[in-house]
Amino acid sequence: MKKHYLLTPGPTIIPQEITKAMAVPIIHHRTPQYRDIAKSVNENLKKIFKTKNDVLTFTASGTGAMEASIVNTLSRGDTAIVVIGGKFGERFAEICDSYGVHVLPIEIEWGTKPDPAAIEKVLKSNPHAKAVFMQLCETSTATVYDVKAIGEIVSKTDAILVVDVISGLGADDFYMDDWKVDIAIGGSQKAFMLPPGLSFCSVSKKARDLIKKSTLPKFYYDFKKYESLIEKSDTPWTPAITLVIGLDKALSMITEEGVDAFIKRHRADAEFLHDSVKELGLKLFSKSPSFAVTAVNIPEEIDTAKLIKALKAKDVTFAGGQAQLKGKIIRIAHMGGIMRPDLEHALKILKETLKSESLKV
Repeated sequence: MKKHYLLTPGPTIIPQEITKAMAVPIIHHRTPQYRDIAKSVNENLKKIFKTKNDVLTFTASGTGAMEASIVNTLSRGDTAIVVIGGKFGERFAEICDSYGVHVLPIEIEWGTKPDPAAIEKVLKSNPHAKAVFMQLCETSTATVYDVKAIGEIVSKTDAILVVDVISGLGADDFYMDDWKVDIAIGGSQKAFMLPPGLSFCSVSKKARDLIKKSTLPKFYYDFKKYESLIEKSDTPWTPAITLVIGLDKALSMITEEGVDAFIKRHRADAEFLHDSVKELGLKLFSKSPSFAVTAVNIPEEIDTAKLIKALKAKDVTFAGGQAQLKGKIIRIAHMGGIMRPDLEHALKILKETLKSESLKV
């Protein structure tokens, strides 16, 4: 079978070992067999999140877990500080708005990281703020944020720090407990090497104290329901059994490689890609590049939509830009099951394709 090089920032390439693990006959979830798998998954997820907290697993895309982090901690009329430097910062603000939570936006230039001092200033001016929402990696701009510095600041206040680590987890450095993060949100289709459909929330004690006071409506995403059963390795609702089996395999592969070695490999591949892109005469968009995905500026004389289409015709898929970056950048992922030979091949095809006169505007 001809290989297709899927280098988008989710979904990403799924290794054959994981595909085979998910191809086994379905089992029932209210059984010791499934509970053993769920227990293994929870313990290994803690190693990836670098936390002692349990990790709740939802049958949902990452946006579901983002919503869960809001409806379980806040009440209508509460104030939340939201870092907005791309589409996914905007998404946190949109979810807050839909539930009647007042948003104090910290808007930053796309492709840059937030200044911790700016967040500290807003917190001091608004001591009633209940939460700070931000990304580890803002996927739309391929930009990594300084979670560690911001975690130190937020920890000295009554607010909780909620971090979307969906695209960064496993690729960019992240230490939930050491960096004083209160809720970390993950997703399956990035470095975890799975199809979309699972998302995760790891919750600190400080966040649990706020959960007790939350009055926003919740049912399917109710943290209390999940936490009441996690000790039994059970779930309140039917889980995505096949995906959880795949996750168990993916986590065993990551832990066998070593979590730190897994992240180190991502760093090396990112640096290789960054150097290779510059050798092609192209520039990185982000001023704080992620090790999960890279955004590349495309010269104005090249039609970016035609470039992506031409690459896809040669079995290489990159993502384009979103919103104000549409037509200006391409995004190349280097996470999870995407290996160095995949990057080398994709870059070769990119170099060849950029020479085509048909791409000129």
